[in-house]
Amino acid sequence: MYSTMRLTLLLLAMAAIASARPIVRHIKSTHEFDRMMKKHSTQTGLPVIVDFYSDGCGPCRMIAPIFKKLAKEMEGKAVFVKVDTNAMHELSSRYGVRSLPTFKFFLGGKKVNEFSGAGEGQLRQFTQQVIQQSEFENVMLPMENLVKYYGEKDASKSEEDVAKVYNSCVDKVKGDNPDKLCVGGVAQKLVKSLKKKYGDGPSTEKRFEPVEPSPAEDGGAAPDGGNTKQQSKQSRGKSGAPNLHLATKEQLMIEIEKRLDAERDAQVEDEDDDEAEFEHSWTPSDFPERVTIIGGGPAGLSAAIYAARAGLRPVVVAPPMGGQLQGKGVDVENYPGLFNVTGPAVVSLMRQQAVAYGAIFEAETVIEIDTSVRPIRVKTNSSTIETHAVIVATGAESNWLNVKGEYEMRGGGVSSCATCDGHMYRGKHVLVVGGGDTAMEDALVLARTSESVTVIHRRDSFRASKVMAQRVIEHPSINVRWNTVLSEILGKASDAEDATEDGENVDLDAPVSKVVSGAVLKDVDTGEETTIECGAVFVAIGHTPSTSFLEGVVEFNPDSAGYVLNQGTSTRTSVPGIFSCGDVSDSIYRQAITSAGSGAAAALDAERWLSEEGLGNEEAEFEAEMLAELMADVGGESESFNVYEESGGKMTGMKESMAAEL
Repeated sequence: MYSTMRLTLLLLAMAAIASARPIVRHIKSTHEFDRMMKKHSTQTGLPVIVDFYSDGCGPCRMIAPIFKKLAKEMEGKAVFVKVDTNAMHELSSRYGVRSLPTFKFFLGGKKVNEFSGAGEGQLRQFTQQVIQQSEFENVMLPMENLVKYYGEKDASKSEEDVAKVYNSCVDKVKGDNPDKLCVGGVAQKLVKSLKKKYGDGPSTEKRFEPVEPSPAEDGGAAPDGGNTKQQSKQSRGKSGAPNLHLATKEQLMIEIEKRLDAERDAQVEDEDDDEAEFEHSWTPSDFPERVTIIGGGPAGLSAAIYAARAGLRPVVVAPPMGGQLQGKGVDVENYPGLFNVTGPAVVSLMRQQAVAYGAIFEAETVIEIDTSVRPIRVKTNSSTIETHAVIVATGAESNWLNVKGEYEMRGGGVSSCATCDGHMYRGKHVLVVGGGDTAMEDALVLARTSESVTVIHRRDSFRASKVMAQRVIEHPSINVRWNTVLSEILGKASDAEDATEDGENVDLDAPVSKVVSGAVLKDVDTGEETTIECGAVFVAIGHTPSTSFLEGVVEFNPDSAGYVLNQGTSTRTSVPGIFSCGDVSDSIYRQAITSAGSGAAAALDAERWLSEEGLGNEEAEFEAEMLAELMADVGGESESFNVYEESGGKMTGMKESMAAEL
């Protein structure tokens, strides 16, 4: 008796809790994910877009604000969720996630599309496709409509014949269909064939209808967008609330589980919210910017800090989190003053410091710089920024081997980011190709979770720093193959099956994805080839400056392809007003600390150049001129103004009042 009363009180307390649904839902358990998939398959019909990510993955952080922005745009049309692969190993394994970020698109409980990488274009394209498909398949052909249709078009059909047609439609429906209905694309095909035969088709209805959430009824849980017409109504009292006092203990337990699920659905998870990524965003102005910085790594953020402290209010055009430093899974040990801190944490602190002094951000990618006009125009995918000065700090991109199998299996075991993808290959043999500091860092990161790591290097000694190289050589889980190159990456068909709980596989017509199974190694001295088994290949053979958008704009270093040529010891380029810093112009050192130093130098050079050219804060100058004109107008009128006269002569000053008393 008392236990039942306690359960009832718990339910009543939960009914008073109401909270808003997050734009992007963070999955906390496999049970929660499966329940959510089933709900949207049978109750709402909404597609589910899943972002498999990791906090230590640079590209994951870059695409996060875009993912949330898209979720806001598509609210009510699709459900957006995130799965942390570090915490959800079971889900990552179930869906064969081998690279981060990976996006999978589900409809009706089945995967209909996927891709790996931080590509905004692909994300938007596949999202639009799955939403269009869901809208097309949101149709239901009721049995009574089909009976009525045949009664009008072909009276020779008996009810048994019509039932056979209807049941044939039901049997062809894939996925969850507990009510045995003729729905989705199968229903559309049946209507189309009947229309072709008889001139028009039977009337259909929407399978899922959006409903407004009622916190009083569901304990504050907001449904994700819809309900089915076939769902039965719960037994309720006159007030509309469940008759809890009449329920058995078992029924109360079921109701508690249901409401706990609903409460988890509606909980806003502030700690995982990406809203901060949209703060301090750039907005277009009638006046040109003084300084625009392209790049969000140590060089770009250092330049932003210096420029912001100089009162230049710089605009930083870059993904919210970026730079090669973002991808470091090991602690940053060679940056003075920083100890026991990772690369992503350093970048995050730099960004916060820049924001604190007045820097603003545009989370975009620059595609072109137009110097044919002044102010200079910086063009992105969605905006054009007019600016007097530009600081280029776009860093560098990973180089690839360009061997057979490499491109085909990117996302299937071939990666250039051990921090992002390393934990996917826990307990497996992996390869690292390279001999610099990046390769050493990747090998050490992978050695934490992999069964063994083999470093492939084409020379007989590493070019990495002595400390890093020695750690790799002495590590018990790391082997080194000297004087060896990787000539081919071998693969096999993926054995991961995206299956529903009933064991039904996804579309068999979909192309078979391949994953890494091994590699062919070649001895550079003898030419002998050997095959080695492995689960992944991590390429760390250096980087190429990200300067393609500057071709035809500035001069490049003739001795170092792709690197911008600076003038003398300054950061000035061949074009007045454009400055470069970091890895785009440094072909020798390429360190985080040297990049940060050159970023500070670029900000100082830009500040001096603006002063030399007489380019100040035009917006502030305009406001000052307007204020001066206004004051001049007021001053002209105030020459004949007398406060005593305006008050009707009733006010007297101190001298007048004293004279009167005397």
